[in-house]
Amino acid sequence: MQDLLTPLIALSPPSLVAVNSVTRETCAKTTGLRPLPYEAPTEPESETEGLLVEFAEQFSADVSAVTPEQRSTLMAAFGAEVLGIAALMFVADFGPRVSAGLTALGVPVREPEAWDNQTHPADALLNRFTSAVGALHGLDPLTTEIIRLRGATQHNCRLCTSLRETGALEAGGSEPLYAEIAQYEESSELSAAHKAALRYVDALIWTPSSLDDAAAGVLAHWSVDQAVEITLDVMRNATNKIAVALGGDEPRVADGVEHYRLGADGMPVFG
Repeated sequence: MQDLLTPLIALSPPSLVAVNSVTRETCAKTTGLRPLPYEAPTEPESETEGLLVEFAEQFSADVSAVTPEQRSTLMAAFGAEVLGIAALMFVADFGPRVSAGLTALGVPVREPEAWDNQTHPADALLNRFTSAVGALHGLDPLTTEIIRLRGATQHNCRLCTSLRETGALEAGGSEPLYAEIAQYEESSELSAAHKAALRYVDALIWTPSSLDDAAAGVLAHWSVDQAVEITLDVMRNATNKIAVALGGDEPRVADGVEHYRLGADGMPVFG
């Protein structure tokens, strides 16, 4: 299951080797983690490297604070390639977090044996990875939804906070319960196991260089396989950082919330 990360680490589009190296170094420096390995670039430093560094730093530190000026500058510089670049930036940002989380859980991460120069980063991340993680069922639907909603608010994703998964509602989810997530430590409704999972979510998002206590807390309530699934769920949900960074997180409904069901293939199905 943890090997779902390996194909993302292997991504190295030939035209974006320099972008990959810059974002992997920058994001890791910002979070205080070891960067993912990358294929060494052969071309000299480009004039876009400075803006990439600035954007990647903000993307990693707090994506909700990306400014319209930063967004428009990135889009103007990279045009049609911007989604692929954002996907690579996300892997550069969240890959080390997940690797650190898995290490804290005592689970090894397998590094790639060769670079993937063919797969488009957005396809690898937003289609293949997210669906594979969504299809995992080691956690109950309510726990999965509680984890998702915490990540949605931490990244200030307007779309994600407007969605509710039907299976979780059928499993006992409700708006009063979900409101408890904001102040989960004081909640009398969320279980000790859910609180441990939420501490781990917060650690992956905000303090990824200090995960040991949160990881130990998760393992006190969940199996290793479930803890790995929680870790991958956090990464899957955090792909909302791409939408937030690029300004594409507008809700699909003007008021209230929209229901969807996570399909057997791990992809959302809207009614």
